Amino acid sequence: MKKLFVFLMVATLLATSAFATGSKEAPTPAVAAPAPVIEELSHDELVARAQEEGKVVVYATSSRIAKAAVAFTEKYGIEVISSNLKDFELIEKVSKEAQAGVFGADFVLAQDAGRLVGELIKTGYLYNYVPPTLKSVIPASMQNPLQAFAINKVFIYNDENLTSSPYTNIWQFADPKYKSLLQFKNPFQEGVNANFLTMCTSPEWSAKIAKAYTSYFGKDIVLTTPNAGYEWIKAIYENDLIVGTSDTSTAENVGIKGQNAKREFPPVGLFVFSKARYATSKNLALKPAMTMEPFSGFYYSLYALMTRSAQSPHAAKLFIEFLFSPEGFAPWGSDVGTYSANPNIPIHDDIDFPFAVWQPLLVEEDGAYCFDNRAEVEEFLNQYIY
Repeated sequence: MKKLFVFLMVATLLATSAFATGSKEAPTPAVAAPAPVIEELSHDELVARAQEEGKVVVYATSSRIAKAAVAFTEKYGIEVISSNLKDFELIEKVSKEAQAGVFGADFVLAQDAGRLVGELIKTGYLYNYVPPTLKSVIPASMQNPLQAFAINKVFIYNDENLTSSPYTNIWQFADPKYKSLLQFKNPFQEGVNANFLTMCTSPEWSAKIAKAYTSYFGKDIVLTTPNAGYEWIKAIYENDLIVGTSDTSTAENVGIKGQNAKREFPPVGLFVFSKARYATSKNLALKPAMTMEPFSGFYYSLYALMTRSAQSPHAAKLFIEFLFSPEGFAPWGSDVGTYSANPNIPIHDDIDFPFAVWQPLLVEEDGAYCFDNRAEVEEFLNQYIY
């Protein structure tokens, strides 16, 4: 099993190209692009100019962009050409097109804050635009870079025949008593998962993780790694973390009914909360552990960012504004686990909670920190696994 796991990890690294190649130094633009001129247009003025352009091109890491595009065209009569790409594909495509001076997208809707900040924003290939109509609406902390939607991944356990969560501290997953219980998608297969582990090593979160260690074990942590965040990562791998290939399969593995009668503790995974809908649609037992110390999971964002090479900049800005409206958010708001940065758009599902409830429970991505430190965390994982 260990050999198979190592083989899969090597294959994954080769297939997706290591983050470390771009993590310490941002690539230099082939030609410096002129600074964009951002006019403070009214909504009606923006609509008029966007309709004159008549078309907009968007790259996105979410397939739901297609539904949003249909709604945008129906409302404004502007053609949308959308492409759904994996996060690493989008970053590489934008970077190569910018370096070659080739027009691609007018704006992007993308995840993986670390690579976005380091490889596309610092280089000037993308720039931030906040619709004037929303500057007083979107929380300031979500405006630079502009977060359109937040998505949470939380500890979710099999709650069949249980009235409360048995999981209250992340160090349980390092305790031999809970060996082989925690499941998590391979961080080398999804950038946001690698960003989460990187954030655990930050000064803020490593201090909280150290405090949680003391709370759980009744003694101070003794470090064998740079800090308590690294120590927790090492400990969960040593305690036989089950590394999966998708959040869907992890949710299904965790939620299958009948398991709890055969084991002392229920299976648990760290995956997107949107899979909680499987409790109904697939008859699974899934419930979030929301009282974990010091966090109950993490969240990442889909960032709406302009390209400096935009041929239809006004149509792009109008589409970005549209994403913050109820109709623009609808393709994502049809599920639990995705939250608009516009706090005036409510959740609609009775099994979810407003983002204001989730946010204090979750580790937040810091793109700059992830860009500067993720290579070291991935190197640490490689050394540990091998």
